[in-house]
Amino acid sequence: MAADYPSWAEVEAAKASTAAGAAAVQQIIALIAQLEANVETTRAEAERRTDELFVAQQKYDDAVMRADQIQAQADASAAEAQAAEQNAGQVAAQLYRSGGGDVGLNLFLDAGDSAATEALLAKLGNMTKMVERTSGIYDRAQEQHNIAKSLSDQAAVARAEREKLRIAAEAALVAAQEAQAAAEAALAESQAKKIELEQQLKFLKDAEAKTTAAYQEGERIRKAEEERRRQEALKNGSPGTVASSGWARPARGGLTGTFGPRSPICSGGCSGSFHYAIDLGTGCSAPIYAANSGVVTFAGYSGTYGNYVKIDHGGGISTAYAHIRPGGTFVGYGQWVEAGQNIASSGTTGASTGCHLHFEVWNGGGRINPQPFMADRGIYFG
Repeated sequence: MAADYPSWAEVEAAKASTAAGAAAVQQIIALIAQLEANVETTRAEAERRTDELFVAQQKYDDAVMRADQIQAQADASAAEAQAAEQNAGQVAAQLYRSGGGDVGLNLFLDAGDSAATEALLAKLGNMTKMVERTSGIYDRAQEQHNIAKSLSDQAAVARAEREKLRIAAEAALVAAQEAQAAAEAALAESQAKKIELEQQLKFLKDAEAKTTAAYQEGERIRKAEEERRRQEALKNGSPGTVASSGWARPARGGLTGTFGPRSPICSGGCSGSFHYAIDLGTGCSAPIYAANSGVVTFAGYSGTYGNYVKIDHGGGISTAYAHIRPGGTFVGYGQWVEAGQNIASSGTTGASTGCHLHFEVWNGGGRINPQPFMADRGIYFG
């Protein structure tokens, strides 16, 4: 950023001299270009950081799912091993009941009785089969125990990896938030200063104007217009219908995408193969509402999400809204919003093939299925 900006008194003094006026024009043009370059630099950094956040979060969510799947397999193998042991015990008990005596001794004592010998031999044959069956069941139980142990070890490794990825995702979120805040601050400073510089430039190029009085009046008019727009935005952002639970439907429109596996969408980048959200067919420029009250923890461009807003509702619960149209984000980082407030306008930015709302629910750092979560709060999606 330039160290100094010209004051209106300096601009007015420069206009009195042709040479000084020409130099002042070039200086102001250079300052405007510098402001625009600064905004682009901070925006690019914010986008890079949010791309890193998206990748880190995808890795974490995939790791959560993988660890849960491995643990479920380990639990199933352990249950199967326990069932096999019980089954083997029942067979062993049956074997004991059916042949508890000394078969060899019985054959010796009953050597002269052919009928008894045949009966004992038949019993011996049955016992042999039961022994073989018991042995097979025990082998199966041992095999399942070994599988369960191996899977449990794998699940422990997966959980450790998941924790590392969770920490990485949280660090990426902080970096993205800081970069986004810097971009917003640079943009706000640039917009305010750029307006003044452009007015000074017009004044220098205006052959009719002799003083800055007209431009000071123009500044007053501009501020009045800004206030009018701010009031209009507040009016448009008034709360919508909120259920008795304190939660609100985030947008109108039917359910067009569900939580679960899907083919990646490649348009403005490629999405993942698992859809950690639901989609609502809002159509273009439809209002998007905060699902609950909370603090905005992200509001900016985020890779395949496109324009994206995330709100922290406390207790580890957050909601997020993606594919917002350009210029359709009505809230900023750190802002408090009310349930049902119009926070954005739907679009098709990022990895999207049509205007809709990509709606996420986060619980403890991971994304969960929004449908049952919202249904428990009286909000249903048809």
